[in-house]
Amino acid sequence: MSVANGFLPMTIEEVQQLGIEQLDFVYVTGDAYVDHPSFGHAIITRLLQAHGYHVGIIAQPDWKNEDSIAVLGTPRLGFLVSSGNMDSMVNHYYVSKKHRDSDAYTPGGAPYKRPDHATVVYSNLIRRKFKNIPIIIGGIEASLRRMAHYDYWSNSFKRSILLDSQADLISYGMGEKSIIEIADALNSGIAVKDLSFIAGTVYKTKDISSLYDYELLPSYDAMTAEKIQYAKSFKIQYDNTDPFNGKTLVEPYPNGVYVVQNIPQKPLSTQEMDDVYALPYQRTYHPCYEAQGGVPAISEIKFSLVSNRGCFGGCNFCALTFHQGRTIQVRSHDSIIAEANQMIQAPDFKGYIHDVGGPTANFRKPSCQKQLEIGVCKNRQCLCPKPCPNLEVDHSDYLSLLRKLRALPNVKKVFVRSGIRFDYLTLDRDDTFFKELVEHHISGQLKVAPEHICDAVLSKMGKPENAVYEAFTEKYHRLNQKLGKNQFLVPYLMSSHPGSTLKEAVALAEYLRDIGYTPEQVQDFYPTPSTMSTVMYYTEVDPVTMKPVYVCKNPHEKAMQRALIQYRNPKNYELVREALKLAKREDLIGYDKKCLIKPRKTAVEPANRQNQQNKKKTPSKSVKQTATKKKTIRNIHKHKQLTRGH
Repeated sequence: MSVANGFLPMTIEEVQQLGIEQLDFVYVTGDAYVDHPSFGHAIITRLLQAHGYHVGIIAQPDWKNEDSIAVLGTPRLGFLVSSGNMDSMVNHYYVSKKHRDSDAYTPGGAPYKRPDHATVVYSNLIRRKFKNIPIIIGGIEASLRRMAHYDYWSNSFKRSILLDSQADLISYGMGEKSIIEIADALNSGIAVKDLSFIAGTVYKTKDISSLYDYELLPSYDAMTAEKIQYAKSFKIQYDNTDPFNGKTLVEPYPNGVYVVQNIPQKPLSTQEMDDVYALPYQRTYHPCYEAQGGVPAISEIKFSLVSNRGCFGGCNFCALTFHQGRTIQVRSHDSIIAEANQMIQAPDFKGYIHDVGGPTANFRKPSCQKQLEIGVCKNRQCLCPKPCPNLEVDHSDYLSLLRKLRALPNVKKVFVRSGIRFDYLTLDRDDTFFKELVEHHISGQLKVAPEHICDAVLSKMGKPENAVYEAFTEKYHRLNQKLGKNQFLVPYLMSSHPGSTLKEAVALAEYLRDIGYTPEQVQDFYPTPSTMSTVMYYTEVDPVTMKPVYVCKNPHEKAMQRALIQYRNPKNYELVREALKLAKREDLIGYDKKCLIKPRKTAVEPANRQNQQNKKKTPSKSVKQTATKKKTIRNIHKHKQLTRGH
């Protein structure tokens, strides 16, 4: 295939067509090749290209065949390896550890096109084939496994991925700055073993005598022997994720080996962000995938706009702190509007911009100005458990951006579908943004993430108290009523998070009963690497307080907690009944309107038979509701009191 289509080369023939004798870098990815800035491999390769380097891409190589890794020849400077946009284990498995039957990042959605622990497998494949070529690993899988970590899928404590992969360096976080420094250093003749000075990287060494002002973490052996040592280590790591006040971290391993994490790379300036998104992306998948039906993941982002990075929300089950950091980085309005105008020209654009946001859509500035000088606070969060007095709440810039996008020709609607931080929204004394969000930017329903309603669980999640969500819902419905709209509110809920017992799970079920809502989907807590919640799951202590935390690990109990959230589903009846009995809440089994389930039909005494028949003839309102197929989100609006308050 000709390379005139504007994509980077994927075959040696395309390399030769470009007149390139030898590529500088070969990028190996577990995803199909999609040249769009929502894909990490696209950003890194285009950035290297912009700095004068020749880069080729090997997408989803056959890991069972060493030759698949050599199709572009030997790169002059090194291999770059990533599992793809998702952690390969999350990509492959549900939280139940059952295999997913599709992969949106693969042509045609086909599964099994990448191995488990793809970064390790690809890197070892390269190392067998190319003994002395530098290997730099990156992307979310490598980033979140950069130090010793708990692996949920094998239920084991693993070493740094740097050791298991046999790679030379990790470029962690978003990597734009570090990858160019790495490339320039290698190009200048510096050996990869001597690249110990680049921010945003991790390297291995046997000599730490030249280091200064570093934190020595508990050793791998100590953490393996005592889980509490891992909790202590993670807290130190969490406190050093900021480039302005973070320290170099050193993790000792047997045989005198140390894994050294340099401080994170500094946040991108607005100009640097603009430059990244102005690179010559083709904004779609490589044409070689057309015959296979294309790459499904493109549909989610093709008509969406990234406006920011980073998040100061501080959710404990989220890895953003470790990967993108807490400092907000933004693109300029001009950059975003330029991309929107380019998007509008697409033949299949129907007038709808699907999203304008990032990890949290309504974050368009740092939580306070001091972050840009001295970094984020180590011992306090910006929003939880209570908003910081220094928190600056301002939606004016985001509102201005949305207004500009709405005014573009051929744009019918601009939606906001990425996460809205509702507690931050309610802190804004100016309701203008909230009003316009409801009026212009919701496609019939707004999805938000309270995750739970019990404060005991919310505190372990790093989420605000339930009263904050109550206040938000009341205001949301009030604005809808005022604007003459009937838009729904869809809460994301999580079962089995550390801190959640059957008692809290039952309380959540009662809340759903009271608002008349049955979630179609429920997310079990998923212990993924480098989150505070995962450390709680593994160690059964809170790394911040070092106090014990209840953790639901039994699969059957997890099934019960999940079933309670969908207690109206007949398939969940036995699990719900068992859960209610174990929680000593058999008062919720009956015919009263407050009951979650009815008793099972059993043989009755003759004296009671007539009563049973009468009940069948004139079912109560509660029975009628239970018999319906499902509750709709519309029922939310029938209730003034949205929660029971726990």
